[in-house]
Formats: sequence, structure tokens, C-alpha cells
Amino acid sequence: MAEAAAVIGKTIKVKGEVTGAGNLVVEGELEGRVELDHLVIEPTGNVTATIEVDHLTVHGKASGNIEASRKVEVKATATVFGDVRAPSVVIEEGAVFRGRVQMDVGIDEGV
Repeated sequence: MAEAAAVIGKTIKVKGEVTGAGNLVVEGELEGRVELDHLVIEPTGNVTATIEVDHLTVHGKASGNIEASRKVEVKATATVFGDVRAPSVVIEEGAVFRGRVQMDVGIDEGV
């Protein structure tokens, strides 16, 4: 069974550093730095932070540079401003994205 996620509710605003081995769902506001396993930003969520995660799923708003060791998913309802670095990046039709994407995959020299 998957570990339950902590939730920052719609009316909550958090400023600072959030780190740990776990999952977080943001329905409210988060500003600062995030270092977790899986971060989910819901449609009502607004995150302005440097984000370092294994997996990021954005339905709401994210501003800041993002680095994921596995995957970044930018859903159709999302707005993302910042550079993204991950081996897998999915940006759905309808999403707003402004930044650069760097996909770190093994590419043979000379290609």
C-alpha cells in the first residue's frame, strides 16, 4: 500500500523549506524550497519554490526551477514558469509552460 500524503489545505500558506522522504499534496500556497519523493500541486495549489523531487504532478501553478529524478507531469489545467530537468517530462495540451526543458537521458556520443 502506498504511503499516505501530507496535505497543505486550500486555506493554508506555508513559507520555508519542506524536506523529507514522503509525499505532499498542495491545495493551498507553498513558497520556498521543496525536496520530497512525490509532490502533487492540485488545481487550487500555488507553489513558488525550488523543487527537487522524484516525481512532480502539476494541476495548478508552479513557479521556480524544477528537478525530478523520475518524472514531471504538467497537466492541462497547469501553469508552470521555470526550467524543468527530468528524464521524463509530459506537458499536456492546454497547459501553460514558460521555461526550458532538459531531459537527461542516455544519448550516445556522436548523435
